Amino acid sequence: MALWDRLKESASTMQTQLIAKKNDLKSGAFRDSSMAMCALVAAADGTVDPSERQRVAQLIATNEVLQNFPADDLRRRFEENLDKLTADFDFGKVSVMQEIAKAKKKPTEARAVVQIGIVIGGADGDFDKDEQAVVREACYALDLPPHEFDL
Repeated sequence: MALWDRLKESASTMQTQLIAKKNDLKSGAFRDSSMAMCALVAAADGTVDPSERQRVAQLIATNEVLQNFPADDLRRRFEENLDKLTADFDFGKVSVMQEIAKAKKKPTEARAVVQIGIVIGGADGDFDKDEQAVVREACYALDLPPHEFDL
């Protein structure tokens, strides 16, 4: 099986797992963590072009699991995290990782945040090394073993 096919299958499997847990993913900590993760993945290479920003915002708005929350609220939180990262990536990353770590207390939420990062990262068909690296770092912030997610 080609890498591209495995990636699509993995992202699809994770999205299915997320939908199955949708009713358990309604806390403010999950909302904040998942939006921080989306911003971190979008800015993983240190830059965010307008088309990438728009694509991730669209994925957030249409993701079934995230529909537990108002779309405007999610977009605002995503943009705030993205602004921190684009202003100063290294400094912003510290703040964004603190947001991601909010989900650490609930393992179901923590895993879902990582899965969202993988789904967002793989949405364009290329879950690249930069994206994998930031999701791996987020695993550590959430006290999850990266190998659980093939990272």
